[in-house]
This record gives sequence, C-alpha cells and structure tokens, in this order.
Amino acid sequence: MRIGDAAAAAGTTPRALRFYEQRGLLPPPVRTPTGQRRYGPDDVARVRVVRELLALGLTIEDVRACVDRLPLLDVAALRSRQVPEGVCVQASPVVSRRIAALDEEIARLTRLRDELASRSAPPPGTGLARQAALPVAPG
Repeated sequence: MRIGDAAAAAGTTPRALRFYEQRGLLPPPVRTPTGQRRYGPDDVARVRVVRELLALGLTIEDVRACVDRLPLLDVAALRSRQVPEGVCVQASPVVSRRIAALDEEIARLTRLRDELASRSAPPPGTGLARQAALPVAPG
C-alpha cells in the first residue's frame, strides 16, 4: 500500500512514517520503479507498536534502543500487558530510566503547583479573600 494508505491504517500521517524511517524506527520501505514507498501489513503493525510505545511516554530515542525487538510486539500485547519475555517494555534499563524521568517531572510539577497555590491562597485565619499575589487576566 502507498504511504497515505499505510499511515491511515496505522492511525498517523505520511509525515510521521517518513520521520520514523529517518529516525531508524522503521526500515526503509520497498520502493516502486517510480520511487514511491510501498508498505505491507508488517510495516503498519510496526508503526502501531511505535505509536503505542510513544503514547506510553517513551521517547524516540527510547524506542530506537529497542528497535531490534519491535517485531516481537503487537499493540494488543502491549495493551493487555502480555509482552513476550526479553522485550524492552518490561523491566529494562530503557523503561526504568523513563520512569525515573517521569517521576522527576511529576515532582517538579508538584512543587510548581504547590508554589502557585500558596501564592494565590488567602492568608490562613483571616476569613477574607485576599487579593491574589499574581496578576489575573481581565475576563
């Protein structure tokens, strides 16, 4: 199938397929005599797996680190957590590093949220609504 059809079947865009190919997540597709890319069902399945891994919070670099094991995965297995042993989405350094990065980002955002909330809360025990210490856009 042509790139537009393959992209639609995988739930993405032709631009994303070219991007995944450039980043090494997809092997170079077969080309027609006129140079058009041709994709098969295995390519579409691989794009779906890549998209699912990205949706789980992995980065392009994380997925590239597991690219040799992508054919072992399918989206149904990822969603049902029935992943074959030895595949990178289980307890692996790639996933562990990503979880640690997400934990750090959650902690940073929590601190930011707490700081913002403390600056906009009325003083305790006043019973009065205080003017916010932060500017409020006119509504």
